[in-house]
Amino acid sequence: MELTEDIAARFARIALGHVTREYPHKLDHVMAGDADVRSPRDLHPVFFGSFDWHSCVHGWWTLLTLRRLFPDIPEASDIAALAERTFTPEKLAVEVAYLDRPEARGFERPYGWAWLLYLHHEVERHSDYNWGKRLEPLARAFAEKLGEYLRVLTYPITVGTHFNTAFALVLAREWATTRDTKLLTTIDEWALAAFANRRDYAGWEPGGDDFLSPVLTAALLMSRVMPHLQFAGWFEDLVLANGWLERDCRPVTVSDRTDGKIAHLDGLNLSRGWCLAAIGRALGEGHPASALVAQRARRHLDAGLDHVAGDYAGEHWLASFALLAFLELREAS
Repeated sequence: MELTEDIAARFARIALGHVTREYPHKLDHVMAGDADVRSPRDLHPVFFGSFDWHSCVHGWWTLLTLRRLFPDIPEASDIAALAERTFTPEKLAVEVAYLDRPEARGFERPYGWAWLLYLHHEVERHSDYNWGKRLEPLARAFAEKLGEYLRVLTYPITVGTHFNTAFALVLAREWATTRDTKLLTTIDEWALAAFANRRDYAGWEPGGDDFLSPVLTAALLMSRVMPHLQFAGWFEDLVLANGWLERDCRPVTVSDRTDGKIAHLDGLNLSRGWCLAAIGRALGEGHPASALVAQRARRHLDAGLDHVAGDYAGEHWLASFALLAFLELREAS
C-alpha cells in the first residue's frame, strides 16, 4: 500500500476544492454581542474554508505535504500560488488577534491547536517561500495556550472526537520536539502521568460518531514518549493480553455518508490504520504481535480509502487522515 503520484494528485485536487470554499460552514465562535455576528471569511481570512476552521487548517497541511513530496504533480504550482495569496502577514495577523478575545479561550481546543502546530511544522519545510516565518506567531500563540491548558487539565479526555487529548498531543509533540523544549517536557510529563499506569482496556468503542480510537491514540502518544521496551510491555498490558486488539479492533461500517457525524466513522477506519501502522513500527518486526498489528492496520486503511471523496460531509477532511496513514506506512517501508 503506497502513496503514489496519482493518489497524491487526487488528494490535492480534493483539498484545493474546499480550502477556499466558505459555505456551508460550521463556526466555533462565541458571540459577546451583535458586533460579533460576522462571516467566516471576515473572522478567519486564512482558514475560512473546508466547512470549519480546523478542517481548513489540516486541508492546508494536506496540500503542502503533497507539494513537498510530489513537487512535479500539476497541482503543486497551484498549491504554491494559493498559499502565497493566503498566508499573508495581514491575514495571519487577524487570525492571531482573534485569540485575544476573552470569548476565544476554548476556540478549537485542542484539536485545531494541534493541527495548526502540525501545519507550521510542515510549512517550515518549504524553504522556497517565507510561509513558516509568517505562520510562526500564530503557532507560538497556540503553543502557549496548549502549555497553559495542560497545566489545568487534570484528566485526559478520552473520547473519539475533536476533544481527544492524546491525538492533539501526538501532533503538537512533533512541532515541539525541535521548537519548544518546555512544551515538549510538559507534554511528555503530562502524558506519562495520564496514561502510563493504564491497563486492561475495556472501552466501548466504536461510538456512533467516532473518528478517533481513544485507546489507539493514547498508545500512539505513548509510543513516542516511552522508551521502546517500556512501551512494548505497556501496550501488551493494555490491549494484547486481554484480547481486545484481536477481538474488537476491526473496521467499522458507515450507514449514511451524507450525515456528517456518522461519516466520522470513515475517519475512524483511516485513523486506526495510521495509529496501528505507527504502533507496529514502534513495537518492531520482532514483536510477537507485529503481524496482527500490521494486518489490522491494512484492513482499516483499505476500508476507509474508497470513501475519501464523495459527499462533502466527509470530503472536506478525510484525505488528511488517509495521508497520515500513508506517511506512516512510508516511514515503515
